Amino acid sequence: MTLFGAREKESVPWKACASMELRLQFVMRLKSGERMAELCREFGVSRKTGYKILGRYEEQGAAGLGDQSRAPKSSKVRVPEEIAARVIAARKAHPGWGGRKLKAVLERQAPEVRWPAPSTIGTLLKRANLVDPRKRRDSVSRYPNRLVTATAPNDLWCTDFKGQFRLGDGKYCYPLTITDRFSRKIIACDGLERIDLDATIESFTLAFREHGLPEMIRSDNGAPFASRGLWGLTRLSVWWWRLGIQHERTEPASPQQNGQHERMHRDLKRETARPSSKNMLAQQERFNEFVDEYNRVRPHEALGLKTPSELYKTSSRPMPARLLHPEYPLHDDIVEVSHGGHIRLGRSQLFISSALVGQRLGIRECDDGSWVITFVDRDLGTWQPKLGFSALGAAPLAAPSAS
Repeated sequence: MTLFGAREKESVPWKACASMELRLQFVMRLKSGERMAELCREFGVSRKTGYKILGRYEEQGAAGLGDQSRAPKSSKVRVPEEIAARVIAARKAHPGWGGRKLKAVLERQAPEVRWPAPSTIGTLLKRANLVDPRKRRDSVSRYPNRLVTATAPNDLWCTDFKGQFRLGDGKYCYPLTITDRFSRKIIACDGLERIDLDATIESFTLAFREHGLPEMIRSDNGAPFASRGLWGLTRLSVWWWRLGIQHERTEPASPQQNGQHERMHRDLKRETARPSSKNMLAQQERFNEFVDEYNRVRPHEALGLKTPSELYKTSSRPMPARLLHPEYPLHDDIVEVSHGGHIRLGRSQLFISSALVGQRLGIRECDDGSWVITFVDRDLGTWQPKLGFSALGAAPLAAPSAS
């Protein structure tokens, strides 16, 4: 044992001696005329420590030779009660916000106040029992894919239905959400009574009229965004296609490919559905309040603590007043899909997709006698009289029936 209790050097038998007695012995021998360097070697301490012990004795007497507290002289988390109260009040008003978001908003509200650092705010919240410990989750590797990266507003919108929940009147609410991938702005959050195609189209119509058209929309493979039919088409995705919007789908059972949107859903559920409202009208009001705060007030760390509204700009592609049918100047003919999802090629009737009912397709004959069938700007597949229809990348289907 040395003068400060650590096991360094045992030049003298001190193990039974208290640290204070050792230091007092050290000082008395110095006072009697022994040299500092020789005593430091004997006691196994540096000369800096030796002078430190001597200084304590000269300032405080024998009491200064006891073990000193290792606590810092000043605490960085000592925040004035008024400031701490305002931080805690802000947290209670926004239970999902962390230290950085709270500090950014408080600085906007009162820039003249010296607010604590985000880490200090986190300590205050823990002391006030306002932080729920998170369970450690197993890391999920990023699925290799060719999903696009948004580099500007309206490059990519994301959409999904948040899981349904029951309202106070016993009815279910199915929130349809749309976000801009680049700015994180919530374009729409509409409570629907069920997952309904027409209601979904109406929500997107309102969004397109207000914000313009995006270049692409990303969704999962569920209804009404995708189907198990040709190219996964639905009436909704066909409508997007005619508007010049590409449809990007995530891999099945891969919600992490739309993780940013799912993260927003977690906040939406926590702040608007626990508990839910008494009816759909009251629930929609809560959705609207959440969207306004999320877009205009809540700072986002991924955006440099800016809000989505600060980064978002309306699309330069307005919603057309009238949707024109596609033209096929390089094709041999134009056919319309019947109510049963069929088209007629000569004397043959060919099933294409019920999602394309009423749509006009272009057909052109190739040198090998096959026919290419096109919708808007994409070749859906080819048809051969003896082999039937083959979607691009898929095996041929059954041969068509002859009328």
